[in-house]
Amino acid sequence: MWFNVNIAVLTLDKVSKLGHNYKAMEEDEDVPTLSAETFAALQEFYAEQQKRQEILSKLEADNKLNENIIFEENWQLSQFWYDEETVQTLVRGVDKILSDGGKVALISCPTLFVPIKRQIGERAKVTLLEFDKRFEVHAPDFVYYDYNFPEKLPSGLEKTYDLIVADPPFLSEECISKTAQTIKLLAKKKIIVCTGAVMREQVEKLLHLKLCQFQPRHRNNLANEFSCYANFDFDAVLR
Repeated sequence: MWFNVNIAVLTLDKVSKLGHNYKAMEEDEDVPTLSAETFAALQEFYAEQQKRQEILSKLEADNKLNENIIFEENWQLSQFWYDEETVQTLVRGVDKILSDGGKVALISCPTLFVPIKRQIGERAKVTLLEFDKRFEVHAPDFVYYDYNFPEKLPSGLEKTYDLIVADPPFLSEECISKTAQTIKLLAKKKIIVCTGAVMREQVEKLLHLKLCQFQPRHRNNLANEFSCYANFDFDAVLR
């Protein structure tokens, strides 16, 4: 989650100390103090952190896949959820492609995780690589991923995934290039990328993928035309 408040980063310990030493700070004009707006932003940030931890603790206690928590799109993270038909089509495709014991990595497409996990989780490994830490609720199948650091991944994941499904968050050459680095690092063979039609040249150049007839669609009807690309005949799989 991006936290775009222009503030100095303070730990909870430091915030606590601010309260304990408030009187001393009043007496020392050289010590910087937080504005009311900045302090309110910090309180909101830590409240969100605490709430997320409470959710994680409950899920760990329940020891089950969390299917009931629904996250809204965060447009600051360029999140636009697929419509139901697109989700079900991709789930069906992944189900047909993966054999028992197979592994699929979902890169920057978090809303696919629960339906795919529900469909094949008992016979295959599903891993979500995602920047938005709200989706940590799906740990241990969640891996924090920032495309700006394409090779910053847990050890042991290289060339272990039979299928990669990726949806780079931004329609930019930088984003697709760095996401492609991650894909190459993880993929054993099959790759599916859903991204804007304007990225076709880059996708073909970087990953040698071909345009599919299948077109992903979104719940909020994006103005940008979206396309699906793969290094195998994904349309034949869907037929």
